[in-house]
Amino acid sequence: MNHTEDSKETIAPHVVKEELLASGRWVKLEKTTYVDPAGNTRIWETVKRTTRQNNTNVDGVGIIALLKRTLHKDCVVMVKQFRPPMGCFTLEFPAGLIDEGESAETAALRELKEETGYKGEVVGVTPVTCLDPGLSNCTTQIVMVNINGDEMENINPTQQLGDGEFVEVILLPLDEFQLKIDELLKKEEIMVDAKVYIFAMGMVQAFFKPRELPVLKQ
Repeated sequence: MNHTEDSKETIAPHVVKEELLASGRWVKLEKTTYVDPAGNTRIWETVKRTTRQNNTNVDGVGIIALLKRTLHKDCVVMVKQFRPPMGCFTLEFPAGLIDEGESAETAALRELKEETGYKGEVVGVTPVTCLDPGLSNCTTQIVMVNINGDEMENINPTQQLGDGEFVEVILLPLDEFQLKIDELLKKEEIMVDAKVYIFAMGMVQAFFKPRELPVLKQ
């Protein structure tokens, strides 16, 4: 007696075409036609930046900058600014778009100087990572930077903000990072960037509970 098994063809999901729906100066909206793993053709609405440089798959950088000073705790350099899409102020890592011909490292040091006034040294760079893949193809590289706070130019740093940029620099101690963020949330109407809060949770885990699973407050 012969036995046969039904075989299903494995479908590799893929994008079929992208059609422009609307475009502005900085972003555009596209209709993405794609095939799902079951072989069905579906439609997605996708947001993309218009500023991505040629021959690259990364839009910008985020900067985790650690300020190190004699007789002070190590501090994370943060920025607070009004974000129109959120309709409120946000707490974020310094960040910005990569200009043509720039590496992630170069862009990070430039953006850090412009937004905070600090001059730092790159000590690490992540691979290209996605930001909000259910909405957009936007990508970033996170750049780790150390700042020697005892150097003269970093004692009283001067921001180099462009027209229409309003950025407040906030220093938060690394060993109390999540605590200080939570205190800030109680005092101000401010939204915290997800990357920032996840980093804060990781710091708590590393400092105080390295062998325990993290537990969120109920």
